[in-house]
Amino acid sequence: MKIDRRAFLAASSSALLLAKTQAAAAKYVNASEPPEVEGRIKGKKVTVYTTADNSNHRLSLTGILAFKQLDQPLETQVCVFVDPAKKFQTILGIGGALTDAAAETFAKLPGAKQREILNSYFDENKGIGYTLARTNIHSCDFSSDSYTYVKEGDKELKSFSVGHDKKFRIPFIKDAMATARGKLTIFGSPWSPPAFMKDNNNMLHGGKLKPEFYQSWANYYAKFIKAYQQEGIPIWGITIQNEPMATQKWESCIYSAEEERDFLKNYLGPTMIRSGLGDKKIIVWDHNRDLIYQRASTILSDPKAARYVWGIGFHWYEPWSGGEAMFDNVNLVHESFPGKNLIFTEGCSDSFNAQRLNDWKLGELYGRSMVNDFNGGAVGWTDWNILLDETGGPNHVKNFCFAPVHADTKTGQLTYTNSYYYIGHFSKFVRPGARRIACSPSRSQLLSAAFVNPDGKIVVVVMNQSEKKIVYDLWIDGQAAEVSSLPHSIQTLIL
Repeated sequence: MKIDRRAFLAASSSALLLAKTQAAAAKYVNASEPPEVEGRIKGKKVTVYTTADNSNHRLSLTGILAFKQLDQPLETQVCVFVDPAKKFQTILGIGGALTDAAAETFAKLPGAKQREILNSYFDENKGIGYTLARTNIHSCDFSSDSYTYVKEGDKELKSFSVGHDKKFRIPFIKDAMATARGKLTIFGSPWSPPAFMKDNNNMLHGGKLKPEFYQSWANYYAKFIKAYQQEGIPIWGITIQNEPMATQKWESCIYSAEEERDFLKNYLGPTMIRSGLGDKKIIVWDHNRDLIYQRASTILSDPKAARYVWGIGFHWYEPWSGGEAMFDNVNLVHESFPGKNLIFTEGCSDSFNAQRLNDWKLGELYGRSMVNDFNGGAVGWTDWNILLDETGGPNHVKNFCFAPVHADTKTGQLTYTNSYYYIGHFSKFVRPGARRIACSPSRSQLLSAAFVNPDGKIVVVVMNQSEKKIVYDLWIDGQAAEVSSLPHSIQTLIL
């Protein structure tokens, strides 16, 4: 069935989504269950939310199911097995990046659309409940211009000011924090030191931090954290360098594994402690899955450096740098360094193309990444820009890309791609403090991950990558609930 584009965009409104979901929920909750359901296991029901291609389902409540006895499944039966007794990592949060581009796009929208965006992302009830956010330390490619917080040549950082950010980004972050009701964990990442600190005298095109500026640059992180705190924005942690092995046409800076290790060990780590910021988390790597093990092993094999490391950040991009298929590397780091955290810090689906806004592949790439990353040990998952304009920007080097939501700044129209809903199947239901639990599908067409929230509710996310409808049993401790999974769909099951 082909979906009418206007109908799809209209249905994508978060407010309409919420209204439909609440109405459907009331229908199920208030209705009397059929006798055949009442005869099954009382008190154990599964609530099912669905997003599916070639349908109107977008995080829609599609059923409430009951369990029945199923001791030993047959090999011919399709099952998703869940074992709540086997618990793994604790979830920090799920969210996206609050960049200059997102903030500038947001500022161009009418007030009603701004409120819709905030609710859609940060309200747990009205939207998908983001609890984790990343922001850039001065400019990145998704800024309208290239800028720093100090004047050229100011090694002592006497001119340090975040005044630039007060126009768009700081108010935007504050609005997000207020909507999330204090449940937003924020970390910052630099794309490049100021030009005068680098050997190429340019914030763009790679280059390296000059040794004589190591201490000055370490002080810069501390000043950023304190300046944002003075603005009422607590910074939970920092990454050392965005994509330290990529020479880009935008802001970038290269560190070998040894250089990052030594900068952390001798400068950044001690500086954070001396500045009274020893509680701030430091994340290393912050780049793709391909080289993650080499970077982690080099830094963490040095005890003096490892003591400052909270975790290892990693990215995903399709089709670049190994794409989304390098999941085993993440799991290997988790197995090799179980005392350190893994966190997904950036990723998005391909370069922007307005003709692909309804491409179902966009969301499925997210789904595959999120299932595999959580199953590989990740404690958090942070998407790239939460909002971009009709061009996939603004971006001062024209490196346009997709976001889950795009705004036409001329008309105020919001377009929710299916990526928004795929992420929402995790972020809305898997809350901070949740523990991942054992989950195993019996067919490769299904991907699944499961969690138990602090309130005891079990959340199972199941993704059907195939062209076929699949009927499977959600199996827990000898009990099973039959679930129907539409082609190219993702479902969240809650009990």
